[in-house]
Amino acid sequence: MHMAEPGHLGNPALRGRLLVDEPMRKHVTWRTGGAADLAYAPADLDDAAQFLRTLPAGEPVYFIGLGSNVLVRDGGIRGTVILMHSSHAAMHMDGALVYAEARAASPKVARYAATHGYVGAEFLAGIPGTVGGALAMNAGCYGSETWDRVQRVLMLRRSGELLERSPSDFAIGYRHAALKDGELGADEWFAAAWFGFERGDGAAALDRIRELLQRRISEQPLTLPNAGSVFRNPPGDHAARLIDACGLKGYAVGGVRVSEKHANFIVNVKGRGSAADIENLIEHVRHTVLAKHGVELVAEVRIIGERAAP
Repeated sequence: MHMAEPGHLGNPALRGRLLVDEPMRKHVTWRTGGAADLAYAPADLDDAAQFLRTLPAGEPVYFIGLGSNVLVRDGGIRGTVILMHSSHAAMHMDGALVYAEARAASPKVARYAATHGYVGAEFLAGIPGTVGGALAMNAGCYGSETWDRVQRVLMLRRSGELLERSPSDFAIGYRHAALKDGELGADEWFAAAWFGFERGDGAAALDRIRELLQRRISEQPLTLPNAGSVFRNPPGDHAARLIDACGLKGYAVGGVRVSEKHANFIVNVKGRGSAADIENLIEHVRHTVLAKHGVELVAEVRIIGERAAP
């Protein structure tokens, strides 16, 4: 249900949309999961900061962009979700750097850089999420990772304060980014980033983007609800190879199954699978690969929320 007057929170200056008991299946790419007690779609970063200031100190807060790397359990989320995706997210050149809000889709940054005569951003076209999500998990593909290109970031604190940080403030690893002196995802969230790319042949970069997108379409089951790669690649190997070698392609639990096209994808066939089906299938794959190959796969997707009541 939509609340027409977000100002009821005690701050009539709020300009975003407040949603009560909002079904999270609308906001995650697996198209399943329970409802959030509250969800807020901010008008811009200042509005997001203003909204955070209205929340009680103990209120659990979750930032979700395009929801392409998240599983929300069937019991939903007790707390507040900030919906951090907007087709109008700010993006501009700041000197030789590309500034992009966390709410911007990563592929848009790739195209923006190329159209301004920069190369090196093309891999971002293969990341089906927002800049915020890419920063939070150091997303990467085709041999490049997000933090390879980050010059500095703008953070949004629980207090509503916006502050800049440098990459040296973070511990960065494979599909991982953490604050060295704070708690990412509890006290601070990514609001924007400045990326550095090289001057070059922008037209060639646009051709490369089209080529990478075509490669994604041919290699990944993009016509069915999915959340991208489910597991991180173990050192020196590929999760998809290990899962395939276990004969798990097509293995189904309830309404979901391991994709026949790409073994590291779980697809929600006809959108009828539950979050519990997906979580159970993730565990089955993990246990099978461990038993057959002695490799413990680590899930790349973030699982949040409550399990449904029995």
